[in-house]
Amino acid sequence: MVVPSGVKKMVVVAMASSIIAPHFGRRKLTTVSASLSSRLVPRPLDLVSWVRREGGFVHQSLRIGSGGHSSTGLDLIASEEISSGSDLIRLPTHLPLSFDPPESARDGSHALLIELASKVPEELWALKLGLRLLQERATVGSFWWPYISNLPEAFSTPIFFSGDEIKNLQYAPIVHQVNKRCRFLLDFEKVVKQTLEDVSFRNHPFRGQDVDASALGWAMAAVSTRAFRLHGKALPHGSKSDIPMLLPLIDMCNHSFEPNAEIIQEQDNKSPEAIVKVVSKEQIQRGYSVLLNYGDLCNDLLLLDYGFVIPENPYDTIELKYDGVLLDAASMAAGLQSPNFSSPTPWQDDLLRLLNLEGDGADLKVTLGGPDVVDGRLLAAIRILLGNDKDVVEKHNLSTLQLLSTKAPLGLSNEIFTLRTLIALCVIALGHFPTKIMEDESLLKGTISSSMKLAIQFRLRKKTLISDVMRELTRKVNTLSNEKGANSA
Repeated sequence: MVVPSGVKKMVVVAMASSIIAPHFGRRKLTTVSASLSSRLVPRPLDLVSWVRREGGFVHQSLRIGSGGHSSTGLDLIASEEISSGSDLIRLPTHLPLSFDPPESARDGSHALLIELASKVPEELWALKLGLRLLQERATVGSFWWPYISNLPEAFSTPIFFSGDEIKNLQYAPIVHQVNKRCRFLLDFEKVVKQTLEDVSFRNHPFRGQDVDASALGWAMAAVSTRAFRLHGKALPHGSKSDIPMLLPLIDMCNHSFEPNAEIIQEQDNKSPEAIVKVVSKEQIQRGYSVLLNYGDLCNDLLLLDYGFVIPENPYDTIELKYDGVLLDAASMAAGLQSPNFSSPTPWQDDLLRLLNLEGDGADLKVTLGGPDVVDGRLLAAIRILLGNDKDVVEKHNLSTLQLLSTKAPLGLSNEIFTLRTLIALCVIALGHFPTKIMEDESLLKGTISSSMKLAIQFRLRKKTLISDVMRELTRKVNTLSNEKGANSA
């Protein structure tokens, strides 16, 4: 997908690859050449000492540094071996930063902050908390300044890519999301300026400072890359469950699908509020980083919200649109004569509606990859549309037809053509990428910007994922073909 010229111009002008944050009072920033590991101020306050001084706990063997086992910047590293089950960090209830401040700290500016946040769509929840972060950043003497001063000066999320770097993602769903976020930030800058145009300094949520699209982008990235949405017991300041919060020091833990630590909410017997802490799940060796699992996320979400991708991500998928014409082409490429994907019979159409692939409000987004290898609805649809006998098809419930592990539910011939159609669909999907895997691998060996490297790594993983799916499906086809040949002998 090519980025529209108008959008490309906006991205290049307003969302440069390095963030330019607003000048808040004496805290002026110069970030044009900032590295991703740079903090907001050259010598930030000691975050560990601040947490301890405020009644928190930090394990004596933890330090902030770089060069940990899987470090991409500053993170928490074990300076000595830490045993399993150890408390690593424990935050008192007043340290996490959420959208709603304590009642005692609210003033006229809070109502305006709520008004601005109400104009942010829920899918951009990070910007809502980001507005609160900007408010504290603009406040001279903010309680959270020791935490804020340690935040990164720049982020690697793709809203800060240049237009060419966005284009080089080569993947329409994520290019669409990046452009959508950039457009919103530019539009929301105007909303902020209009809302606060005649507001007095006393009631100004950002203490009279201008907040532009770049500052909004910094705040949204700071939250999306670091905030946790906590569940369960009562949270600080009487918040409800599933509230995004910034957790000082804890948010310096890196991500892993095989973490060595976990977040626990522990109820205080003297208070209805929950203490948040990090506990080691296993022994952490000296020099290794503290790792948490951010969730079973595909690379799309990891790149959009966190600014990194994982090469061997078991939860990564590639998104496709269910399209009967496209499936006709794939099936014919697989050797099937006169397929009817684009013109199903009435009984097949009824089943497609049950799969929510047909009719008003149908969800046509399907995926390849991930733990299931093939989206269950897509698999069931192909099996059904290649099945000519209504009675045979309807003997099976839809949940059975959606499982790749179900061995040839509609017969060997049906299953072989189903898998061959999916393989052909993979070939078509690969053909939509303008570069090949070997080209991408060669480009990564050259001298390119960190953002361009990230874009190429992302698209390379998508292509590798498709190839892996093809390999798995081909293996299944060969097994079934051998079985069919043995039965015919």
